[in-house]
Amino acid sequence: MKKLLIAVLLLATCFARAQEITVRGKVTQAITGRGVVARIVYKTYPTGSLSGHFTDSTFSFSIFGSSKYVITAEAEGHIPNAILVDPKEAVNHEIIRPIELTSTGLAVRLNHLIFDAGRAGIKPSSFKELDELVALMKMNGKMEIQLEGHTDNVGNANANLKLSQDRVEAVKKYLTGKGIHKNRIKTLAFGGTKPVSTENTEAARALNRRVEMRVLKQ
Repeated sequence: MKKLLIAVLLLATCFARAQEITVRGKVTQAITGRGVVARIVYKTYPTGSLSGHFTDSTFSFSIFGSSKYVITAEAEGHIPNAILVDPKEAVNHEIIRPIELTSTGLAVRLNHLIFDAGRAGIKPSSFKELDELVALMKMNGKMEIQLEGHTDNVGNANANLKLSQDRVEAVKKYLTGKGIHKNRIKTLAFGGTKPVSTENTEAARALNRRVEMRVLKQ
C-alpha cells in the first residue's frame, strides 16, 4: 500500500510539472517600443481566485491547469491595457505575450477588429481583442471609453459615415453583451473624414478603415 501511495504521488508530481506553463512578457510604450515600468496584475479569468502582481517593465509567472488569466498593466501617463492568456496557446510550456501602453489622451487602434467587407458584422477572429477590452473595463470599474469609427474615403460619404457608426455600435453591443454598462461607452463616427494616410493605395485605405478606442475616464 505504501509503495502504491508513493507511486501515485510521483505520478501526480510529474503531471503537475508537465502542466506548468510559464507566462512572460514585457510592457512597452506603443510608439517608441521602450520598456515602461508598470504595475502588472495577473488574475484567473473570470473568477480572480488566483492572483499576483509586479512593479516592473517585465513579468514572468507560472500557471497550472486550464484556467485563463487576465494580465493588466498600468503606468502613469498611459492608458491601462489588458491581455488574456489561455493555456492552450502554450508552445513548449511557455506563453510569451507583450503588453503595449499608449500615452494618455491618444486613441488606441483596435488592431485585430475585423468586419465583413462593407458591413458592420464583427468577424469571430476579433472576439479575443474585444474580450481583452471587456476584462480591462471590468478590472477598472470607473473606466469610460469612446469608440471612434473610421472608413476609407472611397464611395459615398454619407454611406461611409453610416457604416462607421454601425460598426462602433456593433462593438458597443458586443461589450454591453459581456456585462459592460452602456453608459460607460460612447460612440462617435467620422466616416472617411479623418484618414491616417492620404496615399491612393489599397494599403493606405486599409489603414484608414479602423475603430479606435479613447479613454475618457479611468
